[in-house]
Amino acid sequence: MTGLVIAAVLIGALILGGALWPLWRRTPKAAAGLLVALGVCAFALYRIVGNPVGVQPQAVQAPVTLDAAVTRLKDELQRNPQAAEGWQLLGRALTAEGKPEEARDAFDRAAKLLPDDADALVEAAQSRSLADPDRRLDDAAVAMLEHALQLQPTQQRARWFLGVAQRQRSQPAQAAATWEPLLAQVDAATATSLREQINVARSEAGLPPLKAEAPAAIAPAAGVTVEVALDPDFASRVRLRGDATVFVIARQVGGPPMPVAVQKHTLQELPLHITLSDADSPMPTMKLSALKDVELVARLSASGNAQRGEGDLESTPVRVTLPATAPVKLVIGASQP
Repeated sequence: MTGLVIAAVLIGALILGGALWPLWRRTPKAAAGLLVALGVCAFALYRIVGNPVGVQPQAVQAPVTLDAAVTRLKDELQRNPQAAEGWQLLGRALTAEGKPEEARDAFDRAAKLLPDDADALVEAAQSRSLADPDRRLDDAAVAMLEHALQLQPTQQRARWFLGVAQRQRSQPAQAAATWEPLLAQVDAATATSLREQINVARSEAGLPPLKAEAPAAIAPAAGVTVEVALDPDFASRVRLRGDATVFVIARQVGGPPMPVAVQKHTLQELPLHITLSDADSPMPTMKLSALKDVELVARLSASGNAQRGEGDLESTPVRVTLPATAPVKLVIGASQP
């Protein structure tokens, strides 16, 4: 019974993920809110199923509202207060509900459990600002941001918020110096607006403005080249429609099933030689170029839906470290190793 309940939860999550995919393109904020609610429900259900009582049908009842899911999650965290990811999820849900003070406390619990996780520290620091009426980053937030940068000097949000905190403390020279390394990390459009902020801070400190850099040649978007083919032996044995859908997908290694980049083609276009890049991302909050490793797979879809379904056929997944220097070959229908 436990396995059945877990499977049902996972299937429900995958179905909702597929439904949310097009929503990301139109209204990413609404999709993000729904994903928070899904995450809260999934975590609460997982905790329930993990207990012996969870196999009783009357105990396995998913919360039907975000408020109910948050209440369930709070109860579970009382029983398992060491679940750092649960505190983070609670903080995000409370932020979505417009409860910044409670969210701050939840993120603070997570940061204490993950003292050397730069992302957790930045999230906790930002939540302290959101909970402050004047949006100020207090001393505890500054300490978190400084430690996050010690752990991960390229953490962009930590560097940005630390500079904001320094401006708030009337330390414009320090703020400008904190922000300047970001110019080498962001795109050209962002660098232009960031340079303006840096120069305002430098002016407040009595320093000359940074010299404007000559426009650089536009570099091609980071991506990975993929070659997709149909296994000849499989093609000789199976009759397939030429207009059948083929998805070429890049996803996080060990992460959620939602793709970070995807292209849709037809079977008759095979063999394919394509490049997946940030332009193929269905989620504006997650880009291919932000990942160090990705898993690539080609899927022959029976339904034409990007979400995996019954009757679909996939190539063997291939893990790739970015940037990839050589094309990645995927074969649909080949015998699995």
